Amino acid sequence: MKPPLQPPPLQVLIQDLARDPGRLERVLTTCRQPLPAGRYLHWDRLRHRTPPAGLTPEEWWCGVKLARQPLLRELPLWDTAGRPFVFMVPETVQEMLHHIDSRAAGRIALPDQVATPEIRNRFVFSSLVEEAITSSQLEGASTTRQVAAEMIRRQKRPRDRSEQMILNNYRAMEAVRKLANRPLSEDALLELHWTLTWQTLDDPDAAGRMQRHGERRVDVVDHSSGRVLHVPPPAKSLPGRLKKMLQFANDRATGAAFIHPVIRAIILHFWLAYEHPFEDGNGRTARALFYWAMLNQGYRLFEFISISSVIRKAPARYTRAFLETETDDNDLTYFIVHQLDVIKRALNELERYLERKVAQVREVEKLLRQMRLNHRQLALLSHAIRHPGFTYTIRSHRTSHRVAYATARADLMELSDLGLLEQSRKGKKTWEFTAPADLARRIRKL
Repeated sequence: MKPPLQPPPLQVLIQDLARDPGRLERVLTTCRQPLPAGRYLHWDRLRHRTPPAGLTPEEWWCGVKLARQPLLRELPLWDTAGRPFVFMVPETVQEMLHHIDSRAAGRIALPDQVATPEIRNRFVFSSLVEEAITSSQLEGASTTRQVAAEMIRRQKRPRDRSEQMILNNYRAMEAVRKLANRPLSEDALLELHWTLTWQTLDDPDAAGRMQRHGERRVDVVDHSSGRVLHVPPPAKSLPGRLKKMLQFANDRATGAAFIHPVIRAIILHFWLAYEHPFEDGNGRTARALFYWAMLNQGYRLFEFISISSVIRKAPARYTRAFLETETDDNDLTYFIVHQLDVIKRALNELERYLERKVAQVREVEKLLRQMRLNHRQLALLSHAIRHPGFTYTIRSHRTSHRVAYATARADLMELSDLGLLEQSRKGKKTWEFTAPADLARRIRKL
């Protein structure tokens, strides 16, 4: 992709305006908003818009930059020239943060129709698979979702590097969930990278370690044009720089200055990607680090969403958000705004999914009431829809409904014959009847 155009230097613009005090005053009084048209625009976008009457695009940009300056906060992250990264929290960002907090903080509150441990566990599994697949596809993995999901579900051996990448990513996301309640250490970060890149690197020794002094640093390159998009810091500085990053990750208060937990997680995502400490797998590690930070700070709903599935729909915007930050005086607000939009879209997708699941349960229950089954069988199937994989026996059915053995057996055998339960023998005498994962589809077919 073509990088965004470098903004004109603010000091040069101010010097030019200082020659005409009246014009400088006009800029200062006209451009008081840091968000022209309500958006945090980079110079490369703003220059194509119509400026306020009487101003040039450059003067407009100068006014916008001056309005932003008092609102910017410095971070303990510096570029290779020693300049700090900064960010601000404009009203639009505050609104998005409130929206996320009201929907995603604390534990998930599933609708009653799907609020069961079995559905929750299947939901977590599906979300981990989705993030594993799409995060790997962002880094070049090429396989279909169906094939990859089946490989993970059936625990098949990966056939190629793409499938290995996806399986690694799935295992890393599981590791992130287990790590969520603990501080992030350097060993844990390196272990996470090792998990993500095992058997996928040209140099197997590069898995689970930072690049070393003397090794050629791996630049971020646009493969379609060959253009270098990012030159990471020297390898010799990585130990100290990552120590700062880990301190930021584990110090929620950051001294006296509060940083909203979601912004902190987004900054960590950017920080790891900027340092680019590994030979490969930096993007996947950065996104995994984002998940660790969100779960560590109590946003348990993020077990159920995939940011990579949203990013993959517009990967150029993701890359551009990094580049806008680097080209405009290390202003991380561009990346923060982009990632907040990604999170919002991921939450919207989650809500739509839940609405579909609730509607599906209601639809199937309506169909059940129209079937010629007795009340015991209807009660069992209503339970089975919400508890895929649940196992019933003749004894358990008999106990639940206080009926004779023959009656309970006839109930379950009929449901098995209809294909609504999967029958198997446990030992020599006991029959088990399991609720299939696709029970809703089977009911519709009858």
